Amino acid sequence: MIKVMLVDDHELVRAGVRKLLDESKGVKVVAEAASGEDALNLIKKTKPDVVLMDVSMPGIGGLEATIKLQRARPRLKIIVLSMHQDDPFPSRMLQAGAMGYLTKGCSLDEIVTAIREVVGGGRYLGSDVAKTLALSGLTGECKSPFDALSHREMQVMLMLMEGHNIADISDTLCLSPKTISTYRQRLFGKLGIDNDVELAHMAMRHGVLQRSA
Repeated sequence: MIKVMLVDDHELVRAGVRKLLDESKGVKVVAEAASGEDALNLIKKTKPDVVLMDVSMPGIGGLEATIKLQRARPRLKIIVLSMHQDDPFPSRMLQAGAMGYLTKGCSLDEIVTAIREVVGGGRYLGSDVAKTLALSGLTGECKSPFDALSHREMQVMLMLMEGHNIADISDTLCLSPKTISTYRQRLFGKLGIDNDVELAHMAMRHGVLQRSA
């Protein structure tokens, strides 16, 4: 029996995926979490084989959660299930240790296929994500200015986009406010911008921030 944890801040998404998996032979949902922090708290108790991980969530988010879950359980298989198709998200999540990446437009049956593939030792990319990564590799170019950001700068940027202030980010990431401010200024410099409004506009242009958010 493949044990699965669902990590997504949208209850309806979790309910839909759980319904599918409950109807699939050899797969069982053993835990649900609405944030990366919740997932980290549940991981030792529930011991899943696979985590279905969203990217954009309150708190530390999917990127940081993936890194920390991999450290806690190196054999854990993580599959991203996100609305984000374009880089830098697929590349960053795969670099962080995810073994699969699907967009939320995929069929529910494909989720089961991906779970079985990664448990068997393989990787699984949705066709839209695979195409994006292949085209990026063929051109050899950084299509997104956010590719230049370090992991921590990317994490701070995502939290700024979620409306967190310096103090909130400091508390969540267990770093001093001065350190967070330094990361903020560094990422502004790399992106060639001066403030959070310009950051939001750039993020929307490159699909990092959804206009409906």
